Amino acid sequence: MRAFFRSIAAAIVTTGFDPRKLRHLGQFRRFYRDRSAFKAMGGAIAEDYPILTDFTANAGSGTGQYFHQDLLVAQLIHEAKPARHLDIGSRIDGFVAHVAAFRPIEVIDIRPMPPSIHANIRYSVLDLMDGDISGFGQADSVSCLHAIEHFGLGRYGDPLDPDGHKKGFANIAKLVAPGGRLYISMPISRTTKVQFNSQRLFAARDIFTWGEAIDGFSLERFDWVDERGDLHPSATPEDAVGCPFGLGIYTLRRTA
Repeated sequence: MRAFFRSIAAAIVTTGFDPRKLRHLGQFRRFYRDRSAFKAMGGAIAEDYPILTDFTANAGSGTGQYFHQDLLVAQLIHEAKPARHLDIGSRIDGFVAHVAAFRPIEVIDIRPMPPSIHANIRYSVLDLMDGDISGFGQADSVSCLHAIEHFGLGRYGDPLDPDGHKKGFANIAKLVAPGGRLYISMPISRTTKVQFNSQRLFAARDIFTWGEAIDGFSLERFDWVDERGDLHPSATPEDAVGCPFGLGIYTLRRTA
């Protein structure tokens, strides 16, 4: 029963309501104090629109999984200057936008996407676990960031499949041209496990057990983000073995 209520609490947070933010209600006193002072200075107020969370907030965040991942891999692609870059399921308003700022990027996702007004972004809808990828050919640069862990869990309307991540990876691997690079990231932990229906967590070396698809690649680079949100560049999977919850970023080179 306790696990059930924890699941309900987690589901409520995903709707956008976070009960922890109720503590900011204590800032109403400061809001009204500032409001009175502003009016005393001759300021005109048309409407009240209290934003109570920003009084003590930082200017922004330069840490965390998505921040480091999106910036790092976009930089690696910029340096590599591939002829063609193909992406599977990465964050549109993060990594895809980073790359589209300096080059064209083709995006494949299982979810429908409206046409982009930005000429550097082209969308296609396809289920990478079971779809026909023959029409996409191969690219010398492919990415799949913070996405493979969701394959087969139904979270995004995809079919349920306990081996969805392996089937998806096998198809993604086929999209990489000989000699090309695959940039792939996934949550890492001490052991491989499913957090249904959110995501999978993988042991740092789990990817190297995914059968014939991974056998055709060599690990060119490994970076990871730890549980504090700090980046460890140019490391090894062994360095991340004890991480309770982080992100592994793998640069793989197709050798066969």
